[in-house]
Amino acid sequence: MARYITITLDKRDITCRARLLDDEAPLTCAAVWDALPQSGSAFHAKYARNELYTLVPRITAAPHRENPTVTPIPGDVCLFDFEPWEIGNPAYGYEPGSQAHAQQGATDLALFYGRNNLLLNGDVGWVPGNVFATIEDGLPELAVACNDLWIQGVVGETLSFARA
Repeated sequence: MARYITITLDKRDITCRARLLDDEAPLTCAAVWDALPQSGSAFHAKYARNELYTLVPRITAAPHRENPTVTPIPGDVCLFDFEPWEIGNPAYGYEPGSQAHAQQGATDLALFYGRNNLLLNGDVGWVPGNVFATIEDGLPELAVACNDLWIQGVVGETLSFARA
């Protein structure tokens, strides 16, 4: 039986539905499912291109690598696990006291809404993400909103993940 999550841009009241990829990423799916709901400030990626994400408290049960990619496609939902030293760099622009600076590190829950993404960071190189879900409903509307966030900015927007 397929399991689903909802991903919502709260301020814009736009929700999509994603199917968990339990066969391809069972450990990641279980860890995320058990940690839901999660919500945090929305960020638009600097390096990856068509990515929107939030940083949440580290989901320690998630595996380091499972169903990884460095070339996510539209509709991919990924988990990235970061040690504190990996994302606390002041150049990344996260506010002091934010989840990026948490002593235990952080989990990045991300969605990809367009093509031609490449998970390459100039500071550290390749940054593989665990693909754990695929958006099946609501991607076109979400993509319009994500593109607007890129143009207008993400201030005040939150990204929420919940069981459907």
